[in-house]
Amino acid sequence: MKSPRGGLGQVRGGALALLLVLTACGGVAPPPPASGSDNPSGTIRLYTSVVQQTVDAVVKPFRAAHPEVTVDVFRAPTGQLDARIAAEQRQGSIQADVLWETDPLSMQQFASQHLFRQWTPTEQHAVPAAYRGTGFWGTRILNMVIIHRTDLAPAPADWNDLLNPAYRGAVAIPDPGFAGSAYGALAYFGMSKEFGIDYYRKLKANGAVQVSAIGDVITGVAEGRFKVGMALDVTTRTEINKGSPIKIVWPRSGAVAIYSPIGVFSTSQNNVAAEAFVDFVLSEPGQKAIAGTGWQPVRSGVTGGPAPGGKQVEPDWPAAFRRQSELLREYRAVFGA
Repeated sequence: MKSPRGGLGQVRGGALALLLVLTACGGVAPPPPASGSDNPSGTIRLYTSVVQQTVDAVVKPFRAAHPEVTVDVFRAPTGQLDARIAAEQRQGSIQADVLWETDPLSMQQFASQHLFRQWTPTEQHAVPAAYRGTGFWGTRILNMVIIHRTDLAPAPADWNDLLNPAYRGAVAIPDPGFAGSAYGALAYFGMSKEFGIDYYRKLKANGAVQVSAIGDVITGVAEGRFKVGMALDVTTRTEINKGSPIKIVWPRSGAVAIYSPIGVFSTSQNNVAAEAFVDFVLSEPGQKAIAGTGWQPVRSGVTGGPAPGGKQVEPDWPAAFRRQSELLREYRAVFGA
């Protein structure tokens, strides 16, 4: 079955990266567990669009807790990852056990095809009901905010300020067909009574420029090619700490909060280890590892992650699931592919 973003394997942006996390015993993975075994062992393959630093931070303590399990990680931007899965479907076999995406819309397109294993994680109780789907669960919260150069005057204070003629031709937005977080933001703006798809039309009329990824927005603003942009708070904060001349504005009406979900493919050949990995990500140690890399964990009471900088807003996710293809099509009619 064709993915709603079937052509995204050709989008601009970073090339696919492959990280293999091998076992300590000479890189040779132990065999998969026998059917019915409750002891995780063998190899699992994780497909993810999550940043490498966060993946590494979670895999390391998981391996310490389950040394008999090898985790092979294939990481790529959301659009390219989704295109790879769609291509593997056409070839007859998805090669991953676990999928960890940036946004729930990307997960839902596969859940609607009944591609995820239906089970109940031990740690499900720690995930708020609003951050659960059919066969997938939220792991962290990403916040879409406004960024600008530190020397900009006047500075924006809310989303509608990006329509200010003072920023004509100098607003950068990430492509929702490439970046999962931008896809989540599209769901919020596109379905909001206050904004709607007309918000993107107004941005386009003001000369807003679509770039591929969040990093392209941040780099463009830092280098002065753009005055303002939409970006993630954590990613921007990382660059600020490196000395980048940019500033985060937490919009008055609210940052767009997007949850990053994880699930197990129903075709997994090692569901015992795959489920153990998901349970670990949702557990307090897994959530602390996520928080330690700068993200807001989905689990309450976990320390170490950043507190929201203000109000958070989010789309009606079930409604967004029903309209995701329509929303992307309407967006494409404004900004193109």
